[in-house]
Amino acid sequence: MTETIIERCEAKGLRMTEQRRVIARVLERSADHPDVEELYARASALDAGISIATVYRTVKLFEEAGILERLEFGDGRARYEDAERDHHDHLIDLTSGEVIEFVDPEIEALQERIAAKLGYELRGHKLELYGVPIRKR
Repeated sequence: MTETIIERCEAKGLRMTEQRRVIARVLERSADHPDVEELYARASALDAGISIATVYRTVKLFEEAGILERLEFGDGRARYEDAERDHHDHLIDLTSGEVIEFVDPEIEALQERIAAKLGYELRGHKLELYGVPIRKR
């Protein structure tokens, strides 16, 4: 991924106001999977004029344009990540809500083998694992 979120928005013909640019920069710098409220907190720290309604509208616009991917992990919060990120899977900590990204070549190969065994060429997938930390005694 070489293009920024702003560059991809502009390439799709989206009007990029300064507030949308701030929100895009916040998204680009996010190593986690923020929800709208977290995006609002981060963006409004940079530009106090940004309202939560602006963040909701911008996220919806970016999602509809294929710039952002909406993630729902069963906790009632829609979270977002750049749709152009390298492929990865997610492990959701049910205790803390933390979302851990991972890539495992064995899982990737297994999914390919399963699809082929069923007569399919795999074009994509999403894997979400849900768990709690193992307590060490």
